[in-house]
Amino acid sequence: MLVCSLVLLVAVAAVRLSSRSGLPSLLIYLGIGIAIGQDGIGNVVFDNAELTQVIGYAALVVILAEGGLGTKWKEIKPALPAAIALSLVGVAVSVSVTAAGAYYLVGLEWRQALLVGAVVSSTDAAAVFSVLRKVPLPARVTGVLEAESGFNDAPVVILVAAVATVGPVDEWYVLIGKIALELAIGVAIGLAVGFLGAYGLRHVALPASGLYPIAVMAIAVTAYAAGAMAHGSGFIAVYLAAMVLGNAKLPHWPATRGFADGLGWIAQIGMFVLLGLLVTPHELAQDFWPAVVIGLVLTMVARPLSVFVSLLPFRLPWQEQTLMSWAGLRGAVPIILATIPMVSGIEGSDRVFNIVFVLVVVYTLVQGPTLPWVARKLNLRDTDEAAADLGIESAPLEKLRGHLLSFAIPRASRMHGVEVSELRLPPGASVTLVVRDGKSFVPAPSTVLRRGDELLVVATDPVRDAAEARLRAVARGGKLAGWLGSDSESSH
Repeated sequence: MLVCSLVLLVAVAAVRLSSRSGLPSLLIYLGIGIAIGQDGIGNVVFDNAELTQVIGYAALVVILAEGGLGTKWKEIKPALPAAIALSLVGVAVSVSVTAAGAYYLVGLEWRQALLVGAVVSSTDAAAVFSVLRKVPLPARVTGVLEAESGFNDAPVVILVAAVATVGPVDEWYVLIGKIALELAIGVAIGLAVGFLGAYGLRHVALPASGLYPIAVMAIAVTAYAAGAMAHGSGFIAVYLAAMVLGNAKLPHWPATRGFADGLGWIAQIGMFVLLGLLVTPHELAQDFWPAVVIGLVLTMVARPLSVFVSLLPFRLPWQEQTLMSWAGLRGAVPIILATIPMVSGIEGSDRVFNIVFVLVVVYTLVQGPTLPWVARKLNLRDTDEAAADLGIESAPLEKLRGHLLSFAIPRASRMHGVEVSELRLPPGASVTLVVRDGKSFVPAPSTVLRRGDELLVVATDPVRDAAEARLRAVARGGKLAGWLGSDSESSH
């Protein structure tokens, strides 16, 4: 227990280090696992690939749920067709080219080459979310990459499981049919669970605000379980359900978002440390150069080709396609998927795992820190100074048929200097209390709002959405929001 606590404390401190250094956090957590493993200072022997796979799947569900909750529909909607194309056509191209490189250049057997190609064709949600949210990229690029990382796990898991089955591999058209069916089931269940869960949480007042974050995560996990039980893709189900919940303006949303973010970090830490424990460092040396060669094929040929072929109908600028090619970050997901052939007992699976592990570490170390530099060289950094959005917390007042909205005015908000009457809240909504410098008072219509003010707004049930939309619009556009043709009132 003491060792686990110390590892967790070191891992939490590593979050700060990774945010300052620009390194993806997975490298630090993998390093912690290796350090306490059998070739490290802890000399802990761990070789249970099956347990690692189970825990890795559970962690991936939490990470996908956290990513879905943080995905804004208005940003992802224009990028959805391109992301779907990358997740399907792009995966097929990447698997084919990478497997060919592994077979002809490294000398792997065809099954092993296909496994390596399939495993590393999935971009990692945790790595992509953690890196992209620190790099100010255009919304279209970020939307495509985040949606791709949430979607492409599903077809890749199905493909790896099919290739790792003992016995002959199904024909390609049979695999395509299975993937299409499982994805369709997962999409249907994920959307259904998400909309039903959002409807329930918006219309039923739970007895304690702390239950809302737990309920949201429980609904997301339920989507995964329902999708898996229906022989569909549980991964795409949990991502879509979480995305629906994240855009539904649920009660106590800031608290829910913070809770999910914390769970996501715990899942990443546990998953990466466990993967570091599973690897045997002294066995990696013989597979280092094969991993580097396959990684070069993947990074310099397979990924750019998959992006070009997938996005050909969308006519995106070459700069955006180049950045998307370089931002195809791999992380824990490929390493977790590499445990599937180990559990199935496929010949050469240990070598597949070692190659994937080295490839992920080396190329994450290269791609992650250099992504901001590449974006600058391509002139794709988003330099627009957008006003900060409001973190509005909503508490339902069930017996009074109303809602209590509370928020603090951020420093970058254009609500600073606006009078209460200039908020122009809809009839049925009113600012009832302002907290400024630790003192609370009931505002007058002429009260001028300031940065750092905390506001309580009471809104009746029918106008709750309109009141929240109006507050967000003023926060972005100032007192003239709406009069100048701004559509920000409808944004989330």
